[in-house]
Amino acid sequence: MKARESGMPERDMWEKFFNPAKILATLGLNSQTVDVAEFGCGYGTFTIPAAKVIKGKIYALDIEPDMIRITNEEVKKHGLNNVRITLRDFIAEGSGLSDESVDYVMLFNILHLEKPTVLIHEAKRVLKDGGKLGIIHWNYDPKTPRGPSMDIRPKPEQCIKWAESAGFSNPVRYDLKPYHYGIVLTKGASR
Repeated sequence: MKARESGMPERDMWEKFFNPAKILATLGLNSQTVDVAEFGCGYGTFTIPAAKVIKGKIYALDIEPDMIRITNEEVKKHGLNNVRITLRDFIAEGSGLSDESVDYVMLFNILHLEKPTVLIHEAKRVLKDGGKLGIIHWNYDPKTPRGPSMDIRPKPEQCIKWAESAGFSNPVRYDLKPYHYGIVLTKGASR
């Protein structure tokens, strides 16, 4: 299933919106994190820095052949051997990952899709108990320079509601200036 248009800019502009290493650290992805799944790797903006910091593998999935090609080029350029890139319609087909096989799932700038709860439920399926779900999205603000149209752009409260309905708990929200917010939730019971 091809995703709704997100307003994703060209790579040069896109990468100016983020300090990926800092954002990943803020969202709790670090050297203690083992395996990670990224649904919608895009240009590899977060894939590459994540691969450099985690202990295990990162499974980077995207439906766009160009995104897979670009991310693959970046993996080779950085000499990384812990990235597994897959061209896959993970909304229609799931991620293809085993149950409870990863410690962290990245849903970054993707929950504007037609069926966001499908992604959240797939994240829950592949996460180990106690694993983390990291969400990033554009602020719900029409003044952002890009991003999905406001009628499909999720508010942070909506993302939290979807995740909690799927069984995630302990949401922690972050302001990822200048244009994004982040949320981290835990799979399993509330503490």
